[in-house]
Amino acid sequence: MKAIELKARWDPKPNYSLGSKDIEGKLTYLGSQVWRGPEVNLVERNIPKLKSNEVLIKVKRCGICGSDVHMLQTDDNGYIYYPGLTAFPAILGHEFAGEIVDTGKNAINKRTNQPFEKGEPVTVEEMIWCGECRPCCDGFPNHCERLQEIGFSIDGAYAEYIAVPAKLCWSLRKLKKKYDDIYKVGSLVEPTSVAYNAVIERGGGIKPGQNVVILGAGPIGIAAAKILKSAGAAICIVSEPEPNRASLAKTMGADYIINPQKENFVEKVKDYTDNEGAALYLEATGLPHIVSDDIQNAIWQCKSVNSTVVIVARAEQRMPVIGEYFQVKRANITGAQGHSGHGTFPNVINMMASGMDMNPLITKEIVIEEVPQYLEILQKDRENCKISVKIK
Repeated sequence: MKAIELKARWDPKPNYSLGSKDIEGKLTYLGSQVWRGPEVNLVERNIPKLKSNEVLIKVKRCGICGSDVHMLQTDDNGYIYYPGLTAFPAILGHEFAGEIVDTGKNAINKRTNQPFEKGEPVTVEEMIWCGECRPCCDGFPNHCERLQEIGFSIDGAYAEYIAVPAKLCWSLRKLKKKYDDIYKVGSLVEPTSVAYNAVIERGGGIKPGQNVVILGAGPIGIAAAKILKSAGAAICIVSEPEPNRASLAKTMGADYIINPQKENFVEKVKDYTDNEGAALYLEATGLPHIVSDDIQNAIWQCKSVNSTVVIVARAEQRMPVIGEYFQVKRANITGAQGHSGHGTFPNVINMMASGMDMNPLITKEIVIEEVPQYLEILQKDRENCKISVKIK
């Protein structure tokens, strides 16, 4: 089968010490400290063999994520940008949907509590949580001690077929009444679930009528805008300098756009909210060292008390924090990772089935042979939001 594989050289930075869960020469939880000289190629692989608890999926769609781009993009010394869990070589791709074509004898469908049937349309969590470690048992699967990630540390879905544990699969049948192509919209469940986990589960959600501010109009930021407007946000402000992404944010529910390169962020937030500020601020730029001043100054200068700042974008840089601002304003900072547990995937599918159309996020469609080219292009191109890979 055709697949897109990334290889890189294991070469830890001189001042980096392997962590307790790192595996010498193979796996690390801090990819940007270890992997050097990445290469992406179209390769031929065997169709995966099934374990008893797995299903074999014929992949129909897979979205390109910024994480995929950052695993190929490097700094001046050739180290990958992506700072998280990685093990190479690996087939990339984790935002996918497809059709089950074979099943292991113990592959159970959560919807029916019966074995999966061939032909079931599904999307899949990319975080493979064990269900046995302390974080999993405490209800925090996104922080599993034995975590593996599809397309990061094990083979992913830029491929014609993928084998995954059945426990990670969610049926897309509910989408058939609303959408002509359930695999296209189904591939958006994963990134939308990342946004949902950030603003609803980790950020605590909002009360209808409260205001929200989102920094960064990438797929996660825009998905968050759509979710929060669906949840009853009165005013949704998105900070984004790129015109096409800013326009798409408006299409997906943002009431106001701030161009932080041309406008005073804090003054615009005060103006648009009648100096009330926001109940929730989402950092979705991956530039916390740059945008943190804007967020904290808005919290300090606006009337809102008890705001929450959610950090969802991955970045190595430190975020400078003024403790006084958070103490006096009773504000909170919380981190958000992943999308598993807490009913997130089924809730997102239900929202899509009831009319929350995420298809506008997809601004371009390509075929699998074009993935290496677009992983290069997207290192500079900020016009596109989500590129969807059609896999025959």
